Amino acid sequence: MTTATPTVAVGTQETNVPRTTAGRVRKRLNSRTATLVSIVIAMVWTIPTFGLLVSSFRPEDEIKTTGWWTAFTNPQFTLENYQQVLFGRSSSSGQLAGSFINSLAITIPSVLFPMAFACLAAYALAWINFRGRDWLYIAIFALQIVPLQMALVPLLKFFSTGVTLGGVTLMPAWDLVDEQKFAQVWFAHTCFALPFAVFLLHNFISQLPGDLMEAARVDGATHPKIFRTIVLPLITPALAAFGIFQFLWVWNDLLVALIFAGGGDETAPLTVKLAEMAGTRGNEWQRLTAGAFVSIVVPLVVFLSLQRFFVRGLLAGSVKG
Repeated sequence: MTTATPTVAVGTQETNVPRTTAGRVRKRLNSRTATLVSIVIAMVWTIPTFGLLVSSFRPEDEIKTTGWWTAFTNPQFTLENYQQVLFGRSSSSGQLAGSFINSLAITIPSVLFPMAFACLAAYALAWINFRGRDWLYIAIFALQIVPLQMALVPLLKFFSTGVTLGGVTLMPAWDLVDEQKFAQVWFAHTCFALPFAVFLLHNFISQLPGDLMEAARVDGATHPKIFRTIVLPLITPALAAFGIFQFLWVWNDLLVALIFAGGGDETAPLTVKLAEMAGTRGNEWQRLTAGAFVSIVVPLVVFLSLQRFFVRGLLAGSVKG
């Protein structure tokens, strides 16, 4: 009994005292003080958004004369703001219903195209041996540092004049009009997203067990079958993580959509219409708040529905075993 007690005490002391910097940081982040600070930060971050939500349901006179917190003592709510913003016939209303559909038409293909191409490229760079593979991967990685703004003018010229080499037209001008310009936006977003997507997915695919691939090859599986039946199910968290990032980026994009799709009613996304509402009708607070939440609802649904995959994608590869 006398010898067992110090041993337990020493062992307990050793487990309670972190031996590394990471262990000490982890212990501090798990403390009650850190939890309380996190809750306070979350509340401070959420309160303005909650106030914006409350304001979007308040009548015009109330929102322009009193603060949103007065809604709790004098509750007056209406759906007229959303009715005007989505289906109003006047140009000052925003007319966001059509732009909402345009944003979906731009965003969904702009997420699926780079995801599909990046999966194939990442698998080839990770598990297919060919000459120059490492140099190609380095080149793709280096493309991430190229500013998007530097590629806008060359890409716009590519669409408007085509590609000519030595007097020979390799690709004619696209000459797209109205809804056809969506293709230009899809192409641009795919080009801009591919370097990061390939880099991210390559890191996940290259960490898959080599024994699993060898066993599949011994059983006679080809690369397409290995990719379809083994790789794709295992990298679902990574695909979800990239899909969320790309969806939020494209949905909130203004520059690329405005340049390659234009600001017409046929192709303008929500961001273009919201910029017009904020720039020319900034005093219409009730419509701005409603328009803001119209643009938020889809990304919020996407994030909440894929949250568990998103967290798994961020944590995958952080530990072994």
